[in-house]
Amino acid sequence: MKKIQPDNLLFSIIGYLMIISVAILCVLPFILVVSGSFTEESAIYQYGYTLIPKVFSLEAYKLVFKSPDSILRAYGVTAFVTVVGTAIGLFLTALTGFVLSRKDFRSRNFFSFYFYFTTLFSGGLVPWYILIYKYLNLKNNYLAMILPLLFNVFYIIIMRSFIQEIPEALSESAKIDGASEFTIFMKIILPLTKPALATIGLFIALRYWNDWYNAMLFIQSETRYPLQFFLYRLLSSLQFAKQAASMGATSVIIQLPSESFKLAMTVVATGPIIFLYPFLQKYFVKGITIGAVKG
Repeated sequence: MKKIQPDNLLFSIIGYLMIISVAILCVLPFILVVSGSFTEESAIYQYGYTLIPKVFSLEAYKLVFKSPDSILRAYGVTAFVTVVGTAIGLFLTALTGFVLSRKDFRSRNFFSFYFYFTTLFSGGLVPWYILIYKYLNLKNNYLAMILPLLFNVFYIIIMRSFIQEIPEALSESAKIDGASEFTIFMKIILPLTKPALATIGLFIALRYWNDWYNAMLFIQSETRYPLQFFLYRLLSSLQFAKQAASMGATSVIIQLPSESFKLAMTVVATGPIIFLYPFLQKYFVKGITIGAVKG
């Protein structure tokens, strides 16, 4: 067996201890959130947030799922917007990055500057609202939650840089065989950009999953509320009820689990999206095989 040098052993031990410590620091806040969501409201005020609930309670979750049909419908809306928006946004991002990476595209510098310029200056909230609401007529439409988040210049730059690392010989050999640009993109470029696609796709999905602002501006029908905005309205109603109670209403309303309700909202809203990480984490560390073409 190969002997491990004392210096290497010490370095490995210190490295593992540091990684374990960082992992614990990352997991602890989530454990506190989950534990607090199952803790009775009075226990939170008395003992604070603990890793193990002092007084176990399901009142917060009962309040969240008081109307199961509504929350399941909100889950469905969020899932639909996330899947459709991520698929279209990822395809357009990859396609734009591919076009901007082509050296034979004469206007690529102009369009690169045009995209970058939009990150420095924007038209502002009012013109954007008028465009979506009046000219595109997307009031109370799912597209009002999908279109504004389709493009992100930062993701396009990442994708362009990633595609530029792919040997040009692959595209040139495909052209010799008679492949069109779109065929090259679909059959050669996309399969080689899986790590970038998975990473950027996860970021796009998180933006759609956590978005509530666009729903607040453009969605009026309760049947089209996404999950985040639905929970936001529940929390606002609860806070309004507690304020009304503090001005002379019954003491029952004051005992509503506002703090544990916030934590339960966090668990309900973030729980499903967390399950994406185990399936995509390998792509964060997986590189692309640059040596696909032998010299």
